[in-house]
Amino acid sequence: MPPPITFRPLTEAELPLMHAWLTRPHVAEWWQPTPTLDELRDEYLPCLAEAGTLPLDAPGGAIPYLACEDGKPFAYIQAYRVMASQADGWWLDETDPCALGIDQFIADAERIGKGLGTRMVRAFLDFLFADPRVTKIQTDPDPTNGRAVACYRKAGFRDVSVVETPDGRLLLMIIHRGA
Repeated sequence: MPPPITFRPLTEAELPLMHAWLTRPHVAEWWQPTPTLDELRDEYLPCLAEAGTLPLDAPGGAIPYLACEDGKPFAYIQAYRVMASQADGWWLDETDPCALGIDQFIADAERIGKGLGTRMVRAFLDFLFADPRVTKIQTDPDPTNGRAVACYRKAGFRDVSVVETPDGRLLLMIIHRGA
């Protein structure tokens, strides 16, 4: 039986690790453009101040986490309040204040395609739905990223539609509480 997957908030000391992960070809392919370490620090320091806060209570709307097995980080995953992203032009039609969104990647290419992503996403859904206020969770992979789309479907997400976003065409996928 594989070890349980746990989540802990990303810390400032781990930003160089995250930066190194973002430069790996299998990650950079989908997370572009790759920021410099200073850009990453500028983007994530405000979110790190909210560590330990539930995503629905985070004033900035996003909480970055590391996914761990046996206490060792193997992936990045974040949760954000969907409506908090509207100021940046995202999800303008969303009216549910208790909807969350997630994004993630596995750091090591050799761990992809072995069910780890699906296990991680399911564990993160359980983690987020532990807050009884959370009504639904969405994600938005590139529709051509077959591995990500398959992972989310296996975890229980349902396709909604391909949508235009500030980052281009993405596949909106949603899972509702109790699904």
